[in-house]
Amino acid sequence: MKAIKNCFVVAALILSTLPLQAQHQRVSPHETTSAVIDGNRVTITYGRPLTKDPKSGEARKIWGSLVPFGKVWRTGADEATLLITQKPLVIGDTTVPAGTYTLFTLPAEDGTAKLIINKQIGQWGTQYDEKQDLARVDLKKDSAPAPVHQFTMSVGKNPAGGGVLKLLWEDTQYSLNFSVQK
Repeated sequence: MKAIKNCFVVAALILSTLPLQAQHQRVSPHETTSAVIDGNRVTITYGRPLTKDPKSGEARKIWGSLVPFGKVWRTGADEATLLITQKPLVIGDTTVPAGTYTLFTLPAEDGTAKLIINKQIGQWGTQYDEKQDLARVDLKKDSAPAPVHQFTMSVGKNPAGGGVLKLLWEDTQYSLNFSVQK
């Protein structure tokens, strides 16, 4: 029964973005990824842009160019990236209540980046209201295990406990650990 309820919740959220698609043309493929972490389903729905320009096919520099340093990025392409959690999460020093949020990223020239968890949902990716921020959390930067030509996000179990969210693109991997509030 819970699986059916979860499917309805995800379907409703995806269908709620259909009016956005009528207003804006999607450029990138989209994906939904999820995992059950400590009895809690965590779901991410996001656009997956490529390192190659969709019109010209030419390679693009991602970090610092397509994704400028010091500016809020939509964490994907097209409409805003969604984070859905059925139970509260603890990310850094912040408790994120059960619900749906938009994820943005703020990369810096020194290679650091922050994940922004924003309470506003349903907007086209470039529409951002800082007053709706729930939290800004430091991301850990590493080299990607291999070049990543299409932006990829994943949610998985952390071997040390809790979960891990990863963002991979070009030669960079950003990640953060989280736990499910008991």
